[in-house]
Amino acid sequence: MSRIIAKKLEGIAGIDIFKEVEKEINSKMNFVGFPIELEYERATIVVNDFEKKKVKGIPQGCFLICVNTMEERTEEVILLRVLQPTKLPSHSEILASRVEYYKEFIPKETREFDKKLDSFTRNEFQYSGLECRILGTFYREMKAGKEIVKFGADVENFFSSHNYTVYKPDGELLKFIVNYNGESSLIGGKGYSKLGQLRYSSARRKEWKIDIPIYINPKDLLKNRTACFGMTRTGKSNTVKKIIDCTVDLAKEEKRKIGQIIFDINGEYANPNKQDEGTAIYEKYKKDVARYSLIDKNNESFIPMRANFYNEPEFALQMIRPYLQDEGSDYVKNFNSIDLALPTDKGDPDYRSILTRTQRVRAAFLCCLNKAEFKVKKDFKFKFPVAADLVDELNTLLDKPIDPREGITLDQATKWFEVLWEKHQDIKFLKDYYKKKDKHWLDDDIKTLLRMLTLKNENGRADKISGYKKLRRKDLKDLHTPLANSHFEKEIISQLRAGKIIIVDLSEGPEIARNNYSERIVSTIFNESMSRFIENQDEQDGFNVIQLYFEEAHNLFPKKEKSDLSDIYNRLAKEGAKYNLGINYATQEVSSISSNILKNTQNWFIAHLNNKDEIRELIKFYDFEDFADSILRIKDKGFIRMKTYSNDFIVPVQIDKFTAE
Repeated sequence: MSRIIAKKLEGIAGIDIFKEVEKEINSKMNFVGFPIELEYERATIVVNDFEKKKVKGIPQGCFLICVNTMEERTEEVILLRVLQPTKLPSHSEILASRVEYYKEFIPKETREFDKKLDSFTRNEFQYSGLECRILGTFYREMKAGKEIVKFGADVENFFSSHNYTVYKPDGELLKFIVNYNGESSLIGGKGYSKLGQLRYSSARRKEWKIDIPIYINPKDLLKNRTACFGMTRTGKSNTVKKIIDCTVDLAKEEKRKIGQIIFDINGEYANPNKQDEGTAIYEKYKKDVARYSLIDKNNESFIPMRANFYNEPEFALQMIRPYLQDEGSDYVKNFNSIDLALPTDKGDPDYRSILTRTQRVRAAFLCCLNKAEFKVKKDFKFKFPVAADLVDELNTLLDKPIDPREGITLDQATKWFEVLWEKHQDIKFLKDYYKKKDKHWLDDDIKTLLRMLTLKNENGRADKISGYKKLRRKDLKDLHTPLANSHFEKEIISQLRAGKIIIVDLSEGPEIARNNYSERIVSTIFNESMSRFIENQDEQDGFNVIQLYFEEAHNLFPKKEKSDLSDIYNRLAKEGAKYNLGINYATQEVSSISSNILKNTQNWFIAHLNNKDEIRELIKFYDFEDFADSILRIKDKGFIRMKTYSNDFIVPVQIDKFTAE
């Protein structure tokens, strides 16, 4: 696909913008008017109805060019964008004349109105003013002995406005302007993909319709942050699909590995979507796509994401906590506050004692899972550190000896902890431990777990509590599998490094699982990429990029008011580019995204937003203020205002329809 596109773009690469402008000056085919005010940032031009009609209208947001026609050779071209009508100095007089004329002449037919005007008055009435923003300047520059076109996002100098003439570019000239992204020689290069058509307005008369293709350089998206904002059903997902499509083309064109992972909250990338005529990324790239799901879909093409809670107790507790967060009992609150994280600082003088204590706590937690009937492999055994004196003393109270240091089953461990809790007040080792260390061997975390496990209080009497039975929930057990030996997120990274597309279907399953599993995958990708960076692995294995896509990102990203820079999504936004990670996020509201992420976003695709508060958030970035009214008013599907990394100004575009063909 990209080769075909590159051939189509050859005409753009070869165009001499200044020769095209000279043609406009000589022919005056697209003459619009004259500037009456010219500054560094704004220009006011005067136009008349005859010239407007001749150039097929001047819609809001339209590109115009302003040229110093007093120069023998065109050295620079000022690029303008039409903002809104503005009053001319003669506005008051013209308005008064119109009112007087209306009073004197009441036509029988409306079409007779203009015929009754004298030529001088008619000429005065047809003039109006337009306020324009100056976007920058196209100018000549020598490079390697060859003259090329460059664009600067400002005006180096301006003369009196009477030296300038304004034109409305079209054809190859307009195509060059809207697709320019650095150097003219790059525009026709490999890797470009057609994204849509230039579109100025919602209303499009057939005879005035423009046919200017808009191309994108997918390299603008690699390692960068890309935002897609717009109301539901305004084309966000279609835009993201086109971006994924372009990235696949780039990878094929350059024979490089670009992994892409999509966190699909609505399931529209993993499954055929009837609203979008069944088009899904999976349908188009079946051979290169792996689909993961939160639940077991009984479908071989979906890989269920489940963790083995016995292998990952810390993650298991993380998944369990939200299901118990509404419980008011103190013992449940204590259970939720248990710390199962193993210590990492081996330089800490207390490292060994903390590690030993945590391993015992984790063992008691696993026994609670076993008691709650979480399935476990028959051959599962584990061990945890216990003093030999305690093992010997407790064995005198057991029917059969049990030594946790040698590797025991969950049933044996459960029995061992039950007897320990029942007899702990009489066990000599525990008494001596307190006298020697001035602290209890049975700390608060273990006490909480043993109370959950045995349904008995510290005095050995039955508690009126549900204990481990609170964990006997189908929705919790569905998140666990005893069969998982390896971590699924490591398998995902392996496939991403091979250039595959991963779709994580989050449309079914509990919300907490969606959030936890997404964060877990993102954290693993981030940490693995950081390790590659530190070890210079990218230099050894070749440049490798992973692109992450977040649909309905407000469900996963931190809220605007949360400024925790250690949050994985904030870190991804601020540090990801360094580790060759790019993100694309789509949602309905600008205000729902953390400002730390917004401030680090380079590419913007904006569809219809129906709220002035959201517009106020948006216009803080680039020159979206110029499009505030149209974004608020126009809700045509796929009508996007696009600002990419290598483009110096926003381009309004109608995004092409993604198809699975």
